Amino acid sequence: MKLEFKGDLKYQSEAIRSVVDLFEGQYFNATQLGFMPSGGFAIIPNELDLTEADVVQNLQRIQTENRLPVDDELDTITETTETAGGMQAITFPNFSVEMETGTGKTYVYIRTALELAQRYGMRKFIVVVPTVAIREGVLKTFEITEKHFKGLYSNLPYRYYVYDSGALSRLKQFGESDNVEFMIMTLASFNKDANVIRQGDRDQMFGVTPLHVVQATRPILILDEPQNMGSDLSKQALASLNPLFALRYSATHREDQRYNRVYRLSPYDAYRLSLVKKIEVAGIEKTNDANQVFLRLDDLNTKKNTITARITVHTLTANGTVKEKTITFKPDGKSFFEKTNLPDYRPFVIDEIDISQQIVRFTNGTVLRKGDSTGDDKDAIFEAQIRYTIETHFRRQALLQDEGIKVLSLFFIDRVDNYVREDGIIRVLFNRIFNELKQMPEHVADWGDVDPEAVQGGYFASRNTREGDIIYEDSKTGEAERDKDVYDAIMRDKEALLSFPSPDDDESTQRKKQLTFIFSHSALREGWDNPNVFQICTLNQSVSNIRKRQEIGRGVRLAVDQSGERVHDERINVLTVVANQSYETYVQTLQSEIEEEYGRDGLAPKPSDARKRGTARLRKGFTLKPEFKELWERIKHKTRYSVKVDTAKLADDVLSELNHTDIRPPRVTVSKARVTVDNSEGDEERFGAMATSIQKDILTRPASSSMSNVVKLMTHMLQFTTPPVRLTRQTLLHIFNNTSKQAEALANPQEFASVTVRIIKSKLADQLVDGIQYERINEWYEMTQFEAEIDSWEEYLVENDKSLYDHVISDSGVETQFVKDLESLEEVKFYVKLPFWFTVPTPIGEYNPDWAIVIEPRDAHGTATGEQFTYLVSETKSTTNRDELRPDERRKIDCGSKHFEGALDVRYRHVTQAKDLFRD
Repeated sequence: MKLEFKGDLKYQSEAIRSVVDLFEGQYFNATQLGFMPSGGFAIIPNELDLTEADVVQNLQRIQTENRLPVDDELDTITETTETAGGMQAITFPNFSVEMETGTGKTYVYIRTALELAQRYGMRKFIVVVPTVAIREGVLKTFEITEKHFKGLYSNLPYRYYVYDSGALSRLKQFGESDNVEFMIMTLASFNKDANVIRQGDRDQMFGVTPLHVVQATRPILILDEPQNMGSDLSKQALASLNPLFALRYSATHREDQRYNRVYRLSPYDAYRLSLVKKIEVAGIEKTNDANQVFLRLDDLNTKKNTITARITVHTLTANGTVKEKTITFKPDGKSFFEKTNLPDYRPFVIDEIDISQQIVRFTNGTVLRKGDSTGDDKDAIFEAQIRYTIETHFRRQALLQDEGIKVLSLFFIDRVDNYVREDGIIRVLFNRIFNELKQMPEHVADWGDVDPEAVQGGYFASRNTREGDIIYEDSKTGEAERDKDVYDAIMRDKEALLSFPSPDDDESTQRKKQLTFIFSHSALREGWDNPNVFQICTLNQSVSNIRKRQEIGRGVRLAVDQSGERVHDERINVLTVVANQSYETYVQTLQSEIEEEYGRDGLAPKPSDARKRGTARLRKGFTLKPEFKELWERIKHKTRYSVKVDTAKLADDVLSELNHTDIRPPRVTVSKARVTVDNSEGDEERFGAMATSIQKDILTRPASSSMSNVVKLMTHMLQFTTPPVRLTRQTLLHIFNNTSKQAEALANPQEFASVTVRIIKSKLADQLVDGIQYERINEWYEMTQFEAEIDSWEEYLVENDKSLYDHVISDSGVETQFVKDLESLEEVKFYVKLPFWFTVPTPIGEYNPDWAIVIEPRDAHGTATGEQFTYLVSETKSTTNRDELRPDERRKIDCGSKHFEGALDVRYRHVTQAKDLFRD
């Protein structure tokens, strides 16, 4: 299997553009050889000659376009660090990109770096990761995307490698190379004085301190999961690399680390665009038992008229783990949550401590006697969770086998010993339950001969190494070869993990492909994911909100089949979380975390209850009803579109805006430095050039400046926009010859070309939709494509009398109310929610309209007039105000109108309420 990648995903292109356009106006830096301040190696560094005001202006424009809060200044980090020139204060700006887990942020930041290289000549990039697990995932992404990126960027030469303190010659290559260089480093490899990179007098480096070589390159930092790099020590370490700037990529930026945000793809955005799996939660808890949390009453005391109770509870520690702790409580009306930091303890408030009866009563009705404990039946919960997960895995694999999709299950466990030991409770339970379930009649054909040991493997922290890296391995078997294969399958050979075993596989490959059940403690909570994880079982105290999001993130990526292609069927892309607490508690905690992070607008619909599923069934005979047959006959036809771009109008629109846009003159940068004297020794403190540079306008025209060169530059930039734009040389010459900015263009070709290309892209996007025309073709959707039954969740099923199915599957409150209104309106004769496979092609992706409706004309008294039925297609949104819709929503509605009304002669309406269907 080879994983396939698409280069035209709009949301990824927008994230890339948002970063690249921060530096609009920057000259392309041709190879310029420099030297380290202390001599030593020749260096080819990154350069940036924009002022801070230039970047702020670009930043504000991008934030406005992306509907983000607009910042007045750059958010910087300043730290004093040792350099080749002595102790210096390093200042560098930081920019944040927020992308929901599973939407391809690693792909995005690699491609962003290649765009920066292509457009501005920036060459030196360091990807900083907090753990080895994330490092391995990043390295794997580089490997599997290399061919894809070589094709996109015309074989642009670039290298990627992991920093190795035992191979320092790579740092010399990093500094001297005029290629694009990516060095992947763990934070632990350079955040301490003892790190090899900070030591001088290395033979491999000819006496030059390795860190000074890195500093001289002014690297661009790409921080993967930067929420784990927020300590003072981490900031000092990052500053010690002397970065030009830092790009921070995560789904879970901490509030105090949200540096200048340039792009945000929230959980709601990812859900709305169907970029991730839907989530369902199966809560496992003891029934008929209000005491779900762990409580043990150890003692009761009365002293100085104060009555107290010593109760052992679970508490959340500062490092995110859960431990037992005995605490003295008073009947003071305070929730146990205040001392445990665990949400499950919120309902527990002491009502009375009765010394005579040796009991504690709680306001929620729970009564605890001295010596008694509750909520500690962990083994029973584990058994129920494991059984549910294996059963779900077996059923799902049977359903997806013919689709060519291999199903994986991921278990997060409470303690490593509970799995890696031969008698570990989790391992024992898994093997026993697996062997029981595989003999059931519905599973025996697929699983009857399978050894549970052959399909499971773990990934756990084992030991520290010289640079603070952590080696992770499956340590339960003691078999070195199998351990290595398990490690490789989980961390390095994603293709094997996604593939079914074949008789032609060698022994090692067979072991990798057999692996389907993966166990981990905390090592896989960030940076690792797999598109075919369909079950996540939390056999642990998953109580920290951020860990809930992290754990879910391991399985939300869209599934892939055996050809490596993404599967976009929403019925397939469902992630089941088997939680060790009630459904309500789990979902409430998860949703509150997301709301705190993104606000209510960023919330996707809450995960559904996996235990409450239902079915929408096709009504017998409804496809034969005359009104449905006529409706389908009108709307079933497919179309193709052509886009007519009025080149003359495009040029006029571009010129109209261009002539009112400032084109900044070229500048020369003068960096300031400050010298302080301490004990008669000079101590130079340098500051980041962007923060303190003085730039003076250059009034003379560059020698190479000409109309021809400006047009060539525009052509080059248009070619490497995302997606590429192709305009004829004649059109670009027309724009140049008719602009009032010719003098500015010749004085600063790079700036003029950047501004003009941005305006061209904006005006062209409007014309693509304005000028689209649809033509009916000799293909159509068959009525037989409607399935007899569609599984969904009970909360999404809306009963009805007028639709094709006995239940409508509603995706939102707006849709639910719309169904109820359609049912109540006598004029509505019939309606159907159009299935996911019913799509209309558009320049911005496939469009799936909401409803097809049959209306029976009636007079003012509600009596049918006998006139011909009205057949229409409708799109429901929370607003009909076009300015409040996202640009892509507006454009798809416009395309839908032209498809149905222009090509098929079917009425099309964009409404919020059913009554709006009747407006003219």
